[in-house]
Amino acid sequence: MTERNKLKEWSAAWLGVGVVSALILAACQSVQTTQGGVVGVERKQTMSSMISSREMEQGASQAYTQMLSQARAKNALDVNPEQTRRIQAIANRITPHTGVFRPDAPKWAWEVHVLNSPEINAWCMPGGKIAFYTGILEKLQLTDDEAAAIMGHEIAHALREHGRERASQQVNQQIGISVLGVVLGVGELGQGLANQVATLTLALPNSREQETESDRIGVELAARAGYDPRAAVTLWQKMAAGTTGAPPQWLSTHPAAETRIADLRVYAEKVMPLYQQARARR
Repeated sequence: MTERNKLKEWSAAWLGVGVVSALILAACQSVQTTQGGVVGVERKQTMSSMISSREMEQGASQAYTQMLSQARAKNALDVNPEQTRRIQAIANRITPHTGVFRPDAPKWAWEVHVLNSPEINAWCMPGGKIAFYTGILEKLQLTDDEAAAIMGHEIAHALREHGRERASQQVNQQIGISVLGVVLGVGELGQGLANQVATLTLALPNSREQETESDRIGVELAARAGYDPRAAVTLWQKMAAGTTGAPPQWLSTHPAAETRIADLRVYAEKVMPLYQQARARR
């Protein structure tokens, strides 16, 4: 290959990088999804203008309805009425305080259900669609305070629109990979590898950051609702004790248990005055 041909290839590659950068910048916007609170989560997020909050909420609503329908068909939806009432009561105490972080959140169409599954899991979709699995309630023998710590954490993901943020990252990665694949002649195998590298490089660090944000917002939400924020520490001590050996796959992107517990101790103490005020009012 001549030096001139090499120069042409490198020029084309750099032109591709420029096109990628221009497309990604045009498709992104920097936003602050939450405000207020005392825990100090101030990171601005980069969201794709191709994915709106409304679209995420509509998609979540549809997915949630389908999941509930499937669970109902398997007789796995809210099987234990007392268990369901308990979790819904915790949600009813916490959700009014979401307005501290987002004025629109208390008006979301909140839903809370318990799915009969041995998994140690719970989640909150965009727009306030919540599920707890019986596995996390029963295997960890959660107190109400510990369940509130989980509830606050999962709600925080929705308040911060972490799902939309991760979807935006995927859109931007796909734009970059598609354009560079054309410019550099990357085949399907190479593109798959590029996708994986992009995920490991971009998605995992952000996911850990999102988890820390949700931990901090979560303890504040629990405290404002009158639940002891220090229960987040005992929760993660239980979680660490119950996941010896290979951790569940969903934990692979989370902060290490020791790091998480140390951070939660700091922020639980920070919001203790809110907890004490809430207890005094009850």
